[in-house]
Amino acid sequence: MAEIFHNIGILAHVDSGKTTLTEQLLFLTGAIRNAGTVDSGTTATDSLSVEKQRGISVRTATASTKWQGVNINIIDTPGHIDFAGEVERALAALDYAVVIVSAVEGVRAHTENIIKSLDKAGLPRIVFINKVDRTGADVSKVIKELEEISSQKYIILSDIENEGTEKCFVSMPDKKTFCMNATETLAEVNDEAAEMFLNDTLLTKEKSDEIICKEVSDCRLTPVVYGSAKYGVGIKELADILIKYMPDSSRRATDVLCGIIFKIEHDKSLGKISHIRLFGGEIANRDEIELFAPEKNQIIKSDAVEIEAKKAITEKVSQIKKFCGAKSTDTGIIRSGDVAAVCGLPSAKNGFYIGTPKQPEDADLVNPFLRVKITLADNDPQKIPALAAAMSELSDEEPYMDAKWENGQKEITISTTGRIQLEVLSNLLKERYNLSAEFSPPTVIYKETPSKRASGGSRYTMPKPCWAVVDFDIEPMPRGYGISYHGRLPNNQCFYRYQSHIRTSFNRCLEQGLYGWEVTDFKCTLIGGEHHTIHTHPLDFFVCTPMAFMNTLVETGTTILEPLLKIRVTAPEDFSGKIFSEIVKMGGDYDTPVIRSGMITLEAVVPVATSMNFPERLATLTSGRAVLSQVFHGYRECNDGEEHINPKNGVNPLDRSKWILYARGAYNVE
Repeated sequence: MAEIFHNIGILAHVDSGKTTLTEQLLFLTGAIRNAGTVDSGTTATDSLSVEKQRGISVRTATASTKWQGVNINIIDTPGHIDFAGEVERALAALDYAVVIVSAVEGVRAHTENIIKSLDKAGLPRIVFINKVDRTGADVSKVIKELEEISSQKYIILSDIENEGTEKCFVSMPDKKTFCMNATETLAEVNDEAAEMFLNDTLLTKEKSDEIICKEVSDCRLTPVVYGSAKYGVGIKELADILIKYMPDSSRRATDVLCGIIFKIEHDKSLGKISHIRLFGGEIANRDEIELFAPEKNQIIKSDAVEIEAKKAITEKVSQIKKFCGAKSTDTGIIRSGDVAAVCGLPSAKNGFYIGTPKQPEDADLVNPFLRVKITLADNDPQKIPALAAAMSELSDEEPYMDAKWENGQKEITISTTGRIQLEVLSNLLKERYNLSAEFSPPTVIYKETPSKRASGGSRYTMPKPCWAVVDFDIEPMPRGYGISYHGRLPNNQCFYRYQSHIRTSFNRCLEQGLYGWEVTDFKCTLIGGEHHTIHTHPLDFFVCTPMAFMNTLVETGTTILEPLLKIRVTAPEDFSGKIFSEIVKMGGDYDTPVIRSGMITLEAVVPVATSMNFPERLATLTSGRAVLSQVFHGYRECNDGEEHINPKNGVNPLDRSKWILYARGAYNVE
């Protein structure tokens, strides 16, 4: 009989109890002898010293166990917004998510983002309402908040007694109550249940179970379970429901070897360790497998010539391990549906595919909006290459850092989403590489977008031998659109393989526009192109396309876009005037506040540039009595009257002569 696998992600806002719940599930299922605690630093999945010191998870951790004969791979993710990249990558490996919401604090900003990303990715989920033992717990309020942010219907699968006290008790409803609730709830998402409900007839227990499984798998229904991870309340009920109602790995299975790398880490003795979710096939020790890099820029709605398939990287597996936090066991094999750690793949990076490439889950949880410079604390120039190598390795683990260093420069730059990420990075550099680093004050990452529709291009026909002609039409699109690329010229006008080169080069052009920022929110159409059967060299279009793109941007002009944060502030009502004043000063827009029991809750959208010190200012003006959460909210046109220019890397294609020399390898940037 084939093994059954459940790959589950534990997701939530920070301090909601993810790691504690993971610990209780591992204890219940016998994977660990004692349930550790976050405060004492004894949990199985928080193995880094910085996690033990700070009491928060900063890296995704995996742990394998069994319950009722079913293999369960638990992927415990960080809850702090600074480490949302870990969550985003984990989604690609999941069969479903366990979303934890505090019964006291309710649905918070990052949890809302997680649920919307699960909707976008089409992933089932179950909600565990935690901390029902605490004073102020209100599960009915949490259910209402959940219903406001997702179109899914929620079905309550457990009962609770003594809510808000340490004597709280969670149980499963009796058969009759279950069938009554199931018939009424399922009638809103299932035609068969609706017919039974209208005829005043109850679904049977077996039929209710069948429909719940189907609707959960189809992402129309979300089960809800109550509990207290701290006291182990509701844990068995949750584990039983996971096995009974949630989909197993067969939901995402493939018939061919196919997998994705969702986590990279490094070990002094084992080298690079690639954590893989396998959707189909199997991998054993000493097998040679093919790795494929994902397309960096996701171009939408394309009807152009496809980019030539990238050549696979073939490497040999040396070891296969299963992890439970920092502890591991050799397995020698990973089968379809399972998760394991594979050693011996030096070229592997986060997001790489194994075997056959698979369409990635559409998540979009991370948008780094700050850039910082890293320098050595002792300013020793001899250590700069070592720092660059360390940052390259750490960027394998967290690609969103996007570490950049030009050989000969004294500084390295990285992208970041916040200060806690920098604190963790500093700790890792010291602990793992014995390097003490300092970070510059963060600067905002702007973007730019075409201001109007226009056409332009370039002819690269001198000095011979060369011949490439490229013409684009660029049209601005609404915020959040992204990029689409269109246009297929006749093959006898421009060979399809050259049109593939144009599109590949176009993707690289997006990194820097007229002001040096990433270009976004536009539609580009290839309207003209030409090759010469004698003079054209295959690389000519990689020289010509950047010149054509930049020449077209000159015609369209570009507008600077600034990043925004959505903030939510809860504070005593007496401070409302000061908080409103701060938001106005930052150039923010706010919604009508909600006032309840002397507390005000206010949501606003503010520019990143003016709000970087807002947490400190808020703590000061409210004497630490305010609660703040903030998440990325997109981009808008920047109207601050300042000129925002990002120094260009390499040679600007608008400097035609120098660019041609640079692109042909005859000119080096100092």
